[in-house]
Amino acid sequence: VTGVQTCALPISMGRPKIPRNICGKPADSCFKPNGIPMSELERIDLAPDEFEALRLVDLQGMLQQDAAVVMGVSRQTLANLVKAARCKVVDCLVHGKALIMHQPD
Repeated sequence: VTGVQTCALPISMGRPKIPRNICGKPADSCFKPNGIPMSELERIDLAPDEFEALRLVDLQGMLQQDAAVVMGVSRQTLANLVKAARCKVVDCLVHGKALIMHQPD
């Protein structure tokens, strides 16, 4: 299909992740299309910090700078988390994939 853009997210290499403050948790561990068995679906993992970034910015309407302070990360890190999470959610919605959400440690 021409004109299809995929989520090209950079692979993190380098420094270890600093601990992030994660207060929210998903209502369920998975969202998937109705009527299709899990065994037939491609799975996309949404990390706890990506979920929290989406929750703060998109659900609670916080500014990214404020959400970054709440999570204990830089504004750029928060922006990267939101971008990655939005890309994964839209990929699942558009292509009928299962979105797997992991509980924070």
